[in-house]
Amino acid sequence: MFYNYSATSKLGSNLNSKLGELLNSPSHPSQKYRGVLRLGAIALGVTLVLGGFAGYTNASDHDDGEVDTKGRNLNLTDLYVFRDGDQNPQASKDDLVLIMNTNPRSVARQQYYFSNRARYEFNISRLTDNEATPTGKPDVKLRFEFSAPNKNQEQEVKITAISNNGKHITRAITTPLNSEAKVQQVSLGNSPVQFFAGLREDPFFFDVEQFFRVRAGALGKGPVVGFREPSKAIDFAKGYNVNAIAIKIPIKFLQGKSSATSFDIWQTISVPTAQGKFKQVERLARPGINEGLIVTNNSLNALNSVSPKFEANALAGKKPAAKIAAPIFGEAIGTLKALGNSDERTKALVGAFLPDVMRIDTTAESGYGKALNKKGSPIRGRLLKDDVIDTTLSVLTDGKITGDNVSYEGTPDNPSQGHSPLVPKFPYLALPN
Repeated sequence: MFYNYSATSKLGSNLNSKLGELLNSPSHPSQKYRGVLRLGAIALGVTLVLGGFAGYTNASDHDDGEVDTKGRNLNLTDLYVFRDGDQNPQASKDDLVLIMNTNPRSVARQQYYFSNRARYEFNISRLTDNEATPTGKPDVKLRFEFSAPNKNQEQEVKITAISNNGKHITRAITTPLNSEAKVQQVSLGNSPVQFFAGLREDPFFFDVEQFFRVRAGALGKGPVVGFREPSKAIDFAKGYNVNAIAIKIPIKFLQGKSSATSFDIWQTISVPTAQGKFKQVERLARPGINEGLIVTNNSLNALNSVSPKFEANALAGKKPAAKIAAPIFGEAIGTLKALGNSDERTKALVGAFLPDVMRIDTTAESGYGKALNKKGSPIRGRLLKDDVIDTTLSVLTDGKITGDNVSYEGTPDNPSQGHSPLVPKFPYLALPN
């Protein structure tokens, strides 16, 4: 899905004019966040669902909420959730695949490891109504804890499933770089599970460089430009790897004794404190929500440390969450309004994307944007090649921009685009660079 270059320039000019009016109006709610918005207002249009690198921005899916004590192996990049049979027609649609990508900007031919101090977790809530507001309370936790690497560059993985059906523990091993994928068949309770952990190519794609030129032009800080045409657009993630955790698990296991057919999923990373407890330092669900709506690092770190339940309580006006979150949510609302959204549309967007969870209806075909609930929130998970950046551009600009002219496979004769082919079976992610 490509967007007309000259039309984008016209939109950028209109946005620039609109932003000037909004940011200089003393009565506008965004005036309180003027300093923030001048730096990051237009960023929302692209990064609500996808993020950039720290070299380009202070906060993103690939580097959000950076602090000195949080290394890259404690940084989440993307979450993918889909029915196995929707990625592979020969596979069962009764199994769900969850993929957690970490350690952004892993360069080619370099071995990287998972932290041997942290807990990497998928948090899963059951629901029967796709219109329901997310509770942020996990009914199931899938926890992964890694040992220090051995002489063969492998890490042992302790896999723990925690639910009202009890606690089930199994163990597996990671795949070192340049080795055949160790897809292991393990069991959680009586449920067969497939597991993989190791380096894979980063499947994310986005022309982040041109996005920042578009943003600068819209803010009057450079020439007004649009996105590059397909033959010149550059995929910023091309050539990089990530450390991936992938698990294929029966939907029945996640249901437990319930009749749930949909699930809200988010992922977290926690590290031990001096008191022996674990502190959450990272959280991610739909790509780019936190760092798209919230553009200051302190606010991002605050949201990374809480659960979607906190956001749900804050949006419902419950104290103390509402009081604590007021300046953070005010920042998000101000950013949305600075983009030219009306009060009504701003309220709808906030309601659609917060609390931040990845919802998947397992009774229908997986795919980000394939279906929305009445609030406008995606409810079909995310496949590996889903162009979430195009979806976000279209949603945030109400269809005025429909894409950045970058795709997973890339454009023929453009060496700056294109990812390696996905492998046909689980874990599906392309081999590492």
